[in-house]
Amino acid sequence: MDRFLSRGSAKVDEENPYWMSFSDLMSGLLVIFILAAVALIIELTQKSQKIDASIAEFKKAEEARRDILLDIKDELAKQNIHVDIVENDTVLRIPESTLSFESAKDTLPQDDITQLEVRAIGVALHKAITTNERWKYLDTVFVEGHTDSVGIWYRGKGNWGLSADRAVSIWKLWQTEIPVEPKLNELMNFNNQLLFSVSGYADTRRVDLIEETEEQRAKNRRIDIRFTVKKPKLEDYEKAKDV
Repeated sequence: MDRFLSRGSAKVDEENPYWMSFSDLMSGLLVIFILAAVALIIELTQKSQKIDASIAEFKKAEEARRDILLDIKDELAKQNIHVDIVENDTVLRIPESTLSFESAKDTLPQDDITQLEVRAIGVALHKAITTNERWKYLDTVFVEGHTDSVGIWYRGKGNWGLSADRAVSIWKLWQTEIPVEPKLNELMNFNNQLLFSVSGYADTRRVDLIEETEEQRAKNRRIDIRFTVKKPKLEDYEKAKDV
């Protein structure tokens, strides 16, 4: 009986050669599927690691910016010079109590105290940026000038020109009057581009929106120093979405 079944099975195999071919095909497809799945897992893992690395680098940059701002404020506090850290730890503000421009004027006050304090801010700024090569985490440092909302002619450029020239005035002093090396205008960012820039915002970013008194207007005639950091590339975020 067993011999008969064995012969019958062999006969079935001999009469159905396609069965063996189909079985081999399915085995081959399974192997291909497994290899494709492994390749996909490896690719996704590599993408995820790149995104994690970019995010970690961005966090380091934010920490470096925060350390820069805190170091500047602490260093100046030792000299009884008041500055504020504002806008989520991204901007160093020089308030009117430390530096106040006269209405419609772009020149720095010439009194000894203001001149010394402005120089000290420049020195502290340089020291904080160059410590531990923190500059490599920065994209741009903007020296920003601001005005009150009083409309003026100012060489035909109005408050826009006035705010920009206020930023330029403090920038020029830092280039010529503070003993640091390298000079601020020689510092480069992570992309080997000049780190510092100046800009003017007229009265578009006022600290005090109500300007009924001279004291309120003076708060808006100020200098801010804005620190921007390098960020992951857009394609990295797109890859993260795909993952």
